[in-house]
Amino acid sequence: MKVIGIIPSRYNSTRFPGKPLADINGKSMIQRVYEQCIKSSRLDEVVVATDDNFRILSHVKQFGGKAIITSSIHTTGTERCSEASKKLSNEYSIIVNIQGDEPLINPLQIDELLMLFNDENTQIGTLAYKIDNLAELKNKNNPKAIFDNEGYATNFCRVIESTKKNISYYKHIGLYAYRRDILNTICIIPPSKNEIKEKLEQLRWLDNNYKIRVGKTLYKSYSVDIPEDIEKIKLQLI
Repeated sequence: MKVIGIIPSRYNSTRFPGKPLADINGKSMIQRVYEQCIKSSRLDEVVVATDDNFRILSHVKQFGGKAIITSSIHTTGTERCSEASKKLSNEYSIIVNIQGDEPLINPLQIDELLMLFNDENTQIGTLAYKIDNLAELKNKNNPKAIFDNEGYATNFCRVIESTKKNISYYKHIGLYAYRRDILNTICIIPPSKNEIKEKLEQLRWLDNNYKIRVGKTLYKSYSVDIPEDIEKIKLQLI
């Protein structure tokens, strides 16, 4: 089972244009993501998939990384991963979609995610970690994963309407892995009502009866959504 990690990266972010090239203590964000990913013991290759030839692609090649040009019309990172996977070798049976705005991604998270595919029935895998404070639970910018005792997702949402004692709640980490044929199939399905309502593309897959396996992780994730988040990341590097 050969595995490739693909980092979707576009220049024109609505809230933070040029985000992949943002400087974090002397290295760009995309370089930090890339360098963390190649530490994974389970990835055979790592590639940045971008629609920006002159800035992002050239920058990745300058620091010694691999990059590929993809269309500018994609609306999700999943679609960009699908196009990239078709342009690359078909020897990769598992494709990992790695967020390009999480410069502190732990390589062990990738390894944990890929362990889910030791089960041949796993179609799509993702991760979640236990929420340990009320503010994080109520934050609608932190999607929540709900899954059954076997680890299969039953729902994803932004807000937990009511909480109960002695029940654990989990934050969804936007790191996905797919079997190659599944990835190419889910990208041609139109958005579902639940996806549009919650703005969570994984609901499209659930609504179309694809199974998503959720692995528990102890490693938190730190994403960069706006320029101010860069300072929070720098504090983690101290």
